Amino acid sequence: MKALIIVDIQNDFMTGGNLAVPGGEDILGLVNSLEGGFELVVATQDWHPPDHKSFASNHAEKKPFDKIMLGGLPQVLWPDHCVQGTPGAAFHPALELNHVECIFRKGMDPMIDSYSGFFDNGRKKSTGLAGYLKERMVEKVYVCGLAADYCVYYTAKDALQSGFTTYFIEDATRPIDQQGYDEAKRDLLKLNGNIARSAHLL
Repeated sequence: MKALIIVDIQNDFMTGGNLAVPGGEDILGLVNSLEGGFELVVATQDWHPPDHKSFASNHAEKKPFDKIMLGGLPQVLWPDHCVQGTPGAAFHPALELNHVECIFRKGMDPMIDSYSGFFDNGRKKSTGLAGYLKERMVEKVYVCGLAADYCVYYTAKDALQSGFTTYFIEDATRPIDQQGYDEAKRDLLKLNGNIARSAHLL
């Protein structure tokens, strides 16, 4: 069985959002079209408390995109985004949610960031996504959403490490930084991940 994982298609990652991904809204129609081709569709949702330590605003004399160590891990400091219960944390209204069977929220622990839909960045806590997919007898996962070089990449990487055959749908995602995205793709290929195009799935 195969599953589609839709990563963080939320208002704050779209044009006008607090952490907009260039061209983020361009993938909406494609993601909606992909959903009908999968027996199982799940989504992840960034869901940060206001005091999250990945926010630059919670560090004196720091600004967005500065880098610090947080919990022993390198951390990019972000603009406040996807704060629990705010419009920015909501899924984009054009995203078709009728096919989405389950939503996995992440980034709720204020002391550690969580790019992946499977684990926090220190792999200390699981969201339960791997167990859910295995319970549903999923063998292959296809990952899309935002942003390609962060949350989509880390979700795909953790899918591989959790034992799933993993496909990164290249044209159904957009990066924050092209160089970081190129590095992420090389890493996924080294881990035996697959780079796919939607034309092969529609």
